[in-house]
Amino acid sequence: MSETILADGARRSDAIAIARVICILGVVYVHAWTGQNGEALAALRGSAQDNLRWALMEIFGRSAVPLLGLISGWLVAGSDTARHWGAHVRRKARTILLPMILWNGLAILLVSGTAYLWSLSAPVPTSLWWVVQEVLIISRNPDINVQMPFLRDLFLCMVAAPMLVRSPGWALSLVVMVAAAAHVAGLGPPLLMRASILCFFTLGILARRGAWAQRAIALPLAAAVLPFALMIGVQFCLMVGLVDMPYAPVRNAIDLMVRIAATLAFWRLAWALAGSRARAVLLRIEPFAFFLFCAHLILIWLFGPLLGKLFGKLGSPLYPVYLLIQPLLVLGAVMLIATGLRQIAPGAASVLSGGRLKPRSR
Repeated sequence: MSETILADGARRSDAIAIARVICILGVVYVHAWTGQNGEALAALRGSAQDNLRWALMEIFGRSAVPLLGLISGWLVAGSDTARHWGAHVRRKARTILLPMILWNGLAILLVSGTAYLWSLSAPVPTSLWWVVQEVLIISRNPDINVQMPFLRDLFLCMVAAPMLVRSPGWALSLVVMVAAAAHVAGLGPPLLMRASILCFFTLGILARRGAWAQRAIALPLAAAVLPFALMIGVQFCLMVGLVDMPYAPVRNAIDLMVRIAATLAFWRLAWALAGSRARAVLLRIEPFAFFLFCAHLILIWLFGPLLGKLFGKLGSPLYPVYLLIQPLLVLGAVMLIATGLRQIAPGAASVLSGGRLKPRSR
């Protein structure tokens, strides 16, 4: 095997790890603390701070998440274990489903518990069925850990993966089209909370077969980012009212096109970062990325209001500073908590990180 192939393979592995980091850091912007309720947010719509928040959410958050699904499909397409249903599903139950359930339980314990004991404005259990829905995400999105439907739907995609990886290209294309149509039509629950996850997961399998990753990295960075920048511009015009808001299916179709363009842009960016000086720092963060994804909303619920007393709510002069640094603040807290847990209870750290933070060898 040539040194070039080995080097490209190593850089691709690094790029996948880096893509996870930048995508999950971006997700924090989607859930960033604002200190405002829905009515107040509506009143601030179109302000400079609200536009900044919107841009960060769309560019680094919602638009980056599809790449996580696509990468999962790409990886499973190259895994021999994915063809053995029983072992594959058991492994994914251990690394995806179990952490989801445990983190949702912790969210109720910590967030609802704090709301009961102190003055935190947060959801509290209203019935046993509410708790079941919050933990298992059976037919609705959670009220606390609102990011967790991604893990729920990803696990279901993994259950179907042994069949998908054996399917011919035309069948996979059909799955992509059906999932895309469901996203546009606003369909999904209770089977899938977000049909777009199945769409991008299956696209990842097709990407592996078609060597799309190699084609994407052959593009200049500017050319790979341009479609995403143009589509974000379209969404911004809709958001600020420069053009009339189209019907929901049209908005959903535009949203899907933005997400497709985002996967290309962020993959190409991750490849560029894998060859930059930032590579080493980002790779050191990567083992904490899954822990960050699962824990960040709990931390924002608990500590967002405390820091908000220092910086102020959305609309306050210092709030933009707080907004911009929230992913780094949460990341720092996660790394401290996860490192401490790894020392005190390595088994718990391993389970809660989906096996990413393994016990240190002595």
